Amino acid sequence: MSNQVTKSDNSEPLAPAGEPAIRVIAMPANTNADGRMFGGWLMGMLDQAAGLVAARHALARVITVAADSITFHAPVQVGDELSLYARLVKVGRTSMKIEVEGWRRVRHELETIKAISGLFTFVAIDEDRRPCQVPPMNETRLLSDKADK
Repeated sequence: MSNQVTKSDNSEPLAPAGEPAIRVIAMPANTNADGRMFGGWLMGMLDQAAGLVAARHALARVITVAADSITFHAPVQVGDELSLYARLVKVGRTSMKIEVEGWRRVRHELETIKAISGLFTFVAIDEDRRPCQVPPMNETRLLSDKADK
């Protein structure tokens, strides 16, 4: 995702191009003993963003089967806006790998900083909770496609 970063006038990274999968405000209830956002909460936000992308591609229920890597780049403070950008990077027969980046922005500033990133693996499941086949990566699907059928 880092190749999709937009730049400010002074060539500082702003955030990946495109719309975030999720945008949230960091709240006091999710802080650790140091007063920063709890790492588990941040990882949960990554998982939710990745899950949205996986479910949209599969048009099915999905479950997280692996968090292949999580990297904390910068702390997130109470009141920061956290924008989570997720993209599909690999598709198997029933599984998908999703790359996610979380970018923080102090509420009253424009600068964004990469705070967290990770790689997640999801498996699509059917009504019986058994793995089901997912579309190939090159097949673009929209939520409205299912409603039209």
